[in-house]
Amino acid sequence: MFSRLSLAIASTLIALPLIAQETPQKWFDEGHDAVQKRLAHLSETPKRAKNVILFIGDGMGVSTVTAARILAGQLAGNTGEENELYFENFPNVAFSKTYNVNQQTPDSAGTMTAMATGVKTNAALISVNQYVSLGDCSSMQGNSLPTLLEMAENKGMSTGIVTTARITHATPAANYAHSMHRNFEDDGDTAAMSDPGNCIDIARQLVEFSVHNPDSDGLEVALGGGRLNFLPKAEGADPEEGVPGERLDGRDLSAEWLKRYPHAAYVWNKAQFDAVDIGKTEHLLGLFDGSHMEYELDRPRDTGGEPSLSEMTVAAIRLLEKNPKGYYLNVEAGRIDHAHHATNPQRALLDTIELAKAVKTAYEMTDPNETLIIVTADHSHVMTVAGYPTRGNPILGKVIGNDAHGAPKHKPELAGDGLPYTTLGYINGPGHRVLEDFESADAILTKPLNKSGRADLTNVDTTAPGFHPETLVAIGNETHGGEDVAVYASGPGAELVSGLMEQNVIFHIMTNALQLEQR
Repeated sequence: MFSRLSLAIASTLIALPLIAQETPQKWFDEGHDAVQKRLAHLSETPKRAKNVILFIGDGMGVSTVTAARILAGQLAGNTGEENELYFENFPNVAFSKTYNVNQQTPDSAGTMTAMATGVKTNAALISVNQYVSLGDCSSMQGNSLPTLLEMAENKGMSTGIVTTARITHATPAANYAHSMHRNFEDDGDTAAMSDPGNCIDIARQLVEFSVHNPDSDGLEVALGGGRLNFLPKAEGADPEEGVPGERLDGRDLSAEWLKRYPHAAYVWNKAQFDAVDIGKTEHLLGLFDGSHMEYELDRPRDTGGEPSLSEMTVAAIRLLEKNPKGYYLNVEAGRIDHAHHATNPQRALLDTIELAKAVKTAYEMTDPNETLIIVTADHSHVMTVAGYPTRGNPILGKVIGNDAHGAPKHKPELAGDGLPYTTLGYINGPGHRVLEDFESADAILTKPLNKSGRADLTNVDTTAPGFHPETLVAIGNETHGGEDVAVYASGPGAELVSGLMEQNVIFHIMTNALQLEQR
């Protein structure tokens, strides 16, 4: 019988040749073939979609959807568990495998590249294949992957990206940029690259999109954060904070946007955003924060004023729908991910609820017979929902269980150390408390944890916005989770969203719906 060590060695020997066989072309062909197999099982060929809207809840794993559903219901005065987020009513649901070519638990660059190009790649790479060496410009040649957004632009469709993160961040960037490192957001990041060469930073690639895609007239909509990546490193360059930008080349890319595109508009606060005349605007750039936009919880207190994800979605659709050839739009709730990394579930869940509102808005603004809407996540997080709380117990609260008769108790449950605990928790991240020393793993199971070192939450309001649940493993930032994520779909082509699929199949479903598929 194999020992654990020999099994591990055997697994490694099997895995390495398998990865070597996973070429970019193989990823693309297998994604294409997966759609063809699904088509073969349908009684009718799906109608062509005029438009596609891809919603990404960054880090919106199944536990996040569940907790957000409950919180939304409780905010409405109900018990919560019976509630449904708007996109959960979509008729087609599947699960997506999120791993990168080189990682079991993925990052957003590799996962969005899979959805944007139909090809899985390594972590931290933006719409280039697995043969690119991280941070090495010289390895880029011949390894860029065409994106759905580029394909749509070249067909005369309109395109847009909307995000609450920086618009140069991994998920939105994978639509329009090709980069050897997700962190190459502006030329100020050059020093951090192993071989920056003459590669163009992500911010420049957005503004100069039509230069590198001559059949395109450039993105019609780009709304989000990341203003400093577009502004020169000069005193007072940022209009809101009065701080320097990040660019070392002295260029103001926001001004270049206005010069490059006809009937263009650039806005950086909500008042300007609200004043945009969509009827007279063909190219809209909105940069509402120097870095990431505010969490939905904090947005009303932002001094410069920021539009919500729903409001940005409305503006994007209104502008894009002017094109009779249709459009592709990617909308990302990017800060779900950031709140989880900080082990701050309340902000993560409220941003998830806002995403659901944006989906509802988009669905009601579009014709369901013309527009394919897909809602999914790029990856999960390690937040858990546990502890046997009674029905309707506040999802952000301490666990209150049921008594021997099945009725709710009146006080929080206590763990083996005599202290209360919350329903939501994280397996790793900040907030770790050191357990007392045990001489063996068995002792942990047999000794009472009355000296666990956990925080005493008895008098702590765990529903407060700044509360961070305890974690088991102490690291600076909570990590992504490696489990599958859900995919929800409605509209023409939604029938192809079913079962378990590789994440790159989502690209092929969208291109099939728009009849953009290329082999």
